[in-house]
Amino acid sequence: MIPYSAPIQDMRFVLNEVVGMDRITSLPGYADATPDMVDAILDEAGKLASNVLAPINFSGDQEGAVLENGVVRTPKGFREAYRQYQEGGWNSVPFDPGHGGQGLPWTLAMAVQEMWQAANMSFALCPMLNQGAVEALTEHGSDELKEIYLGKLISGEWTGTMNLTEPQAGSDLAAIRTRAVREDGHYRISGQKIYITYGEHDFTENIIHMVLARLNDAPPGIKGISLFVVPKFLVNPDGSLGDRNDLRCVSLEHKLGIHASPTAVMAFGDNDGAVGYLVGEENRGIEYMFTMMNNARMGVGLQGVAISERAYQQARDYARTRVQSRDMTDAKGEPVSIIRHPDVRRMLMTMRSQTEAARALTYYAVAALDIAKKHADPAEAAKGQAMADLLTPVVKAWCTDLGVENASIGIQIHGGMGFIEETGAAQHLRDARITPIYEGTNGIQANDLVFRKVIRDGGAAAGVLFAEMRETVETLKHLPGDDMAAISIGLGKAVDALDKATAWLVEHGKRMPQAAAAGAASYLRMFGITTGGFLMARAAMAAQQGQTDPDADQRFLDAKLITARFFADQFLPQAVSLLTPITEGHRTVMALSEDQF
Repeated sequence: MIPYSAPIQDMRFVLNEVVGMDRITSLPGYADATPDMVDAILDEAGKLASNVLAPINFSGDQEGAVLENGVVRTPKGFREAYRQYQEGGWNSVPFDPGHGGQGLPWTLAMAVQEMWQAANMSFALCPMLNQGAVEALTEHGSDELKEIYLGKLISGEWTGTMNLTEPQAGSDLAAIRTRAVREDGHYRISGQKIYITYGEHDFTENIIHMVLARLNDAPPGIKGISLFVVPKFLVNPDGSLGDRNDLRCVSLEHKLGIHASPTAVMAFGDNDGAVGYLVGEENRGIEYMFTMMNNARMGVGLQGVAISERAYQQARDYARTRVQSRDMTDAKGEPVSIIRHPDVRRMLMTMRSQTEAARALTYYAVAALDIAKKHADPAEAAKGQAMADLLTPVVKAWCTDLGVENASIGIQIHGGMGFIEETGAAQHLRDARITPIYEGTNGIQANDLVFRKVIRDGGAAAGVLFAEMRETVETLKHLPGDDMAAISIGLGKAVDALDKATAWLVEHGKRMPQAAAAGAASYLRMFGITTGGFLMARAAMAAQQGQTDPDADQRFLDAKLITARFFADQFLPQAVSLLTPITEGHRTVMALSEDQF
């Protein structure tokens, strides 16, 4: 077993000192989320993650999910672990109490979900997709659909999926061919979907598929797509399960990673057509699906944080015990553990600081979503929604890129043993590699950030964030110590560069869309580094203030200051260096003709 220990002290610090959990729990409907309850939930979640989910992560990867005679069997221990998860009420944390949810903040739910993803990403994919289905039905489903499906999806008795992709329709959903035909109060669905996470499994007795399909008389393109609920088993009026619907898992994909997560090819309507029920109105499926998609994008960004944490913990523990070479300051001494070597420390600090910055960014973005959902002032709620919208592509792309990078560094720290499967280090990299691809590739996220979130509103939402960053820079200038001065200078330069890049995109993006797109990935990376640096600066300020308390954990707070300084020194200059690739990079990106590549 490769151990995992949930970083609860760090999570609490980010929630309380960086995000400001008190401002979230003061929102209408969140009064029950007292500090004692939040602490208890984090502690109990940590136990389930460490003691139940983490021990079956490596074995699940080795065994994988299998399809036999139309039935998918998950690896040993997964079904039992899901039962503990479901019976513990973990699936219901952020959802509407009116349908059996606990009504707790999404900010807390995301911290809990980080533990599931870090302990066992293959397992955690099932509840992550389920919560997207819950969100879509909550926002857009009829009262009848909510009554039938929401309670059991929220409790985890049933699970939900997203069915978007088809063999000819990946990111281009306009190419969808799955058909829907009207029939006596429902629809008949026929077609094939691929890459369906937990499209078939043995966790629950029913699986509720959220399926994009096109009516025969629908407009062409994405405007003619509708969203349907298509259950594995039809539901009788009394809530019991009825006949098996006309859908089946044709095969499971053989993947680079997440082997324990069944990724299904689903066939709908091989016989009479699968019975489906319309969500919302016809031809508005893309709009509704983005409710699921945005939820999933935040969740996938969290996977980047989680896999970074898991890879860091394993690399750190290995570096503490692996003895190799002498200390550079004692050439005649005995070999020492490799954590004594400067380059290994550099790699560990890279993993640690980037993970902490990514965690802070994700929690900060989800807190904005809580404000959007719950703030009593419509103007403040709108500001929260604008911030959540702005940061969602950054969370998804920047955090998942870091997940891949940090998992790779973890292998490097292991040396040759990192390349050997039995250590488990390679699994983290294999599992992480899908995250920049699914739920919209990171290139799509970059375009979303540039064109929909920045250019469309003239940089207004970004400007609000930049103003907050500049306030932090000014505060840092008046705090004692070289660390605060260095962080202030580094963050100030990064914010200036990001502001200039944003102004350039707003001015030129509409008339030079190809140029804006060529620099979009660099812009998103700049945005992630700078926002991460801003939140690390807030962490440093809180740590310095906390050190005035003689009863505080001084070692923990000192580590926070050092990690924030490392991030400012090592990564904020990278943000500044990305300005030219954003404003001038199109001249080389677009220079070669197709046959020159």
